[in-house]
This record gives sequence, C-alpha cells and structure tokens, in this order.
Amino acid sequence: MRNASAVLIACLLAAALGAGAVWHFTHRADKLPDPPALVLKVREVARLETLDVSLYKKIDFSPDPQPSGSTWGDVVQWASYSLRPPRGRAIIFADAHLGVDLRKLDVGSLRVSGRKVQAVLPPTRVQVELRPAETEIIGSNLDSKQTAELFERARTAFEREVAQDPKLAAQARASAEQTLRSLFVGLGFTEVEFVKELPGPARG
Repeated sequence: MRNASAVLIACLLAAALGAGAVWHFTHRADKLPDPPALVLKVREVARLETLDVSLYKKIDFSPDPQPSGSTWGDVVQWASYSLRPPRGRAIIFADAHLGVDLRKLDVGSLRVSGRKVQAVLPPTRVQVELRPAETEIIGSNLDSKQTAELFERARTAFEREVAQDPKLAAQARASAEQTLRSLFVGLGFTEVEFVKELPGPARG
C-alpha cells in the first residue's frame, strides 16, 4: 500500500514539474532586441525617400526688380547680370524627394527601457531632380552653357524652397515615424516615442 502511495506521489510530482516547465517556456516574456539589434532591423527596411512632390516654376528673364536673397530672386538677378539685354521665359519642372535617411540611425539614437523604445530621427533631407524633357524655354537668348547654369540654379532654388516648407518636412517625418513605429511594434514593443534628444541617465 505504501509503495502504491509513493508511486502515486511521485507521478503527481512529475506531472506538476512537467506542467510548471511547460508554463515557464510558454509564458516567459519574449526577449526584445537591444539598440544594436534594432539598428540592424531598421537598416534592413530603411528607405531614404518618404515623400515625393512634383514642382514647376515660371521664370521671366526680364521681370520687375526683386530683392536679392529671396529664393528665386537670386536666379532672376543672375539672369539680369548674365544676359544683356535679358530676354525670354522658362517653365521648369522638377521632382523633390523629402525623407529621413533611416540608414543614419545608430545606437546613440535609440533608448530601450522594457517594452518602451525612444528614438531620435536624423534630419530631413531634400533632393531635387529636374525634368528637362518637360521644361519649356520660350524666346530665350541663352546659349547652351547659360541654359545649363540656369537649370542648376533653378534646382538649387527648388531645394531651398522645399527645405523651408515646414508642412512638407512634417509630412516626411510623419512617414518615417510611421515606418519605424510599425517595425518596433512588430518586434514586440508596446510604446514608441520620438523625441528631439534622448533624456540623460536617471540619477540616484
């Protein structure tokens, strides 16, 4: 009788230990990636352009005087000094790509605390590509060299104009944040916060 009781107790203990082991392995918290592992994950999916904008600008080579220093005033001033007398008009088309280069995100840009991750995004970048096939130059007295310089100055002016538009910058950053938020949540984080700078270490 005692042997039967001992066997029964041993079976119950074994069952309890087995159930405890199963619970431990099925209910333990998933290990979340640390900042170096997060950086690798980000770079796997990183994409530079997050917002594309189509642009065009009409330029008159002999307009009323404009103050130097304005975005397009410098282009007109260049034409006034380069062409005598300045003559002609141009309609220039371009595509602007605004984005946050997530490949520049590094360990110093991330802070992990439990299931919370904080991130500092790299600055927004602007890249402009002209569409010369669609550009129209009407009644111009520019030679080929001057036309090439006009295009380069127009590209620079487009970049300055787009970079100074806070709404476009905000849209580009929002797109980058959405991409990272989806990535981090998919990795198991429940709270994702984007900050201008990471907080200093807690003081005891």
